[in-house]
Amino acid sequence: MRIGIDARLLYYQQAGIGQYTLRLVEALAQVDRENEYVLLQSRKDRSILAREPNFRRHAMWTPPHHRFEQLALSLELAPVKVDVLHQPDFIPPWRRRCPAVVTIHDLGFLHYPETLTEASKRYYGQIHWAVKSAEQIIAVSECTKEDLARLTSAPESKVTVIYEAAGPQFHPIEDQSALKDAKARYGIVGDFILFVGTIEPRKNLSNLVRAYAYLIKEKARDQALPKLIIAGKRGWLFEEVFSLVEEWDLGYAIRFIGSVPAEDLPYLYNAACLFVYPSLYEGFGLPLLEAMSCGTPAVASDRSSLPEIAGDAALLVPPEDPEKMAQAIWQALTDEELRRELRQKGLAQAQGFSWERTAKQTIQVYQKAAGLAG
Repeated sequence: MRIGIDARLLYYQQAGIGQYTLRLVEALAQVDRENEYVLLQSRKDRSILAREPNFRRHAMWTPPHHRFEQLALSLELAPVKVDVLHQPDFIPPWRRRCPAVVTIHDLGFLHYPETLTEASKRYYGQIHWAVKSAEQIIAVSECTKEDLARLTSAPESKVTVIYEAAGPQFHPIEDQSALKDAKARYGIVGDFILFVGTIEPRKNLSNLVRAYAYLIKEKARDQALPKLIIAGKRGWLFEEVFSLVEEWDLGYAIRFIGSVPAEDLPYLYNAACLFVYPSLYEGFGLPLLEAMSCGTPAVASDRSSLPEIAGDAALLVPPEDPEKMAQAIWQALTDEELRRELRQKGLAQAQGFSWERTAKQTIQVYQKAAGLAG
């Protein structure tokens, strides 16, 4: 087969779907020497995603999410001869000469339509057409598959669940000097609790702040509580979180350090005494898996895909209950036997996710789309 993979978004977005595309291509290059791959990259993107001889770059002029993308992309793809086209950003071209595979990462835009700009509404509004049009659909979790059945008309027969994985850089780090240096770069002193993600309502940070305030009042009056470090950019409606911190005078204990470069994240996960992920909705919940891959004990929401990813390797709590969240955090901070258990279980759970497995299962979906498999 000759497989086209739309990697245009990677030039504009290194995280999220861009990271998924990069890791998938790297893994495919490791496991597949038989099929040919055409990597559809932005003409501005000169990076080499794979050096293997069965991978080649094809420069594309059409930018992703452009209002005329469908027309321009269809024209630009017409002379590109591939047997299957994979759209990691889930919207296939209206007109194409080959079967399409789309990856659905989450349906947060259907759960929270108020988060969308007008341009985003135009793009994500194509989801219902996309799941009908695509020959095969990859969902990154059973939760996302269930959302597809409930919120769209995607036929179950076309949907395959293929998990993502943490990158190879996420593993336990024993170099205490490197961990100390990473903390110093962000002005972190002493033990800390870590959250990683965009500051927006569905991440449920307001209730995390409430839980932390409860801990200060009810549990940690006679001892120092590790600081809460929130790593992530500001999204939509971020103001409430900052207002709560200011209103309750928690600025001395809760710090916002903004987006963290990918190379620093493994060190912060390893340096943290606890990772907390109270999100209301996640299609996969990669930060939770990254933290477990580093051996960091975790407390997470019991909603959406997070129980599926965590298994029994994290303390799961109802995200709408700050008091229960606080109790779980306190237990994870103070019970040494539990901390050892969470670390061991987290590392074991993370072993069940790998990009090699993801790549092999994705090839099988390509074969289905091309009519080469039952």
